[in-house]
Amino acid sequence: FRETLSKRGFQVITGLGKYFRQIDKNRSGFLSKAALKEALKVFHLEMPEGDFESLWLILDDSKSDKVDYREFTHAIFGEMNEYRKAFVRKAYMKLDFNKTGSVPMVNVRKCYCAK
Repeated sequence: FRETLSKRGFQVITGLGKYFRQIDKNRSGFLSKAALKEALKVFHLEMPEGDFESLWLILDDSKSDKVDYREFTHAIFGEMNEYRKAFVRKAYMKLDFNKTGSVPMVNVRKCYCAK
């Protein structure tokens, strides 16, 4: 599945994330089995039922019948490489003006424009 996703490119990955946020009406951060299956269908990432069941068993290791979206992305994409981690740390340090360990939204607004 990882290989298929990596061949499809970054746009499919970001599209999946956007789709998951849209279908998560209560903003719980969790995906049901049906929601995951539907998302894969929408993005033409369908797989045989047995393979999907295996994927679900790996992702739902707590047997809660739901998967945390962050855990899904971590399981599929793995850890960030050291270059990306360093880049994220550098950006965070720039946003954390007061070195408090948290970044209020006002600091993000000062440094980032989505236009």
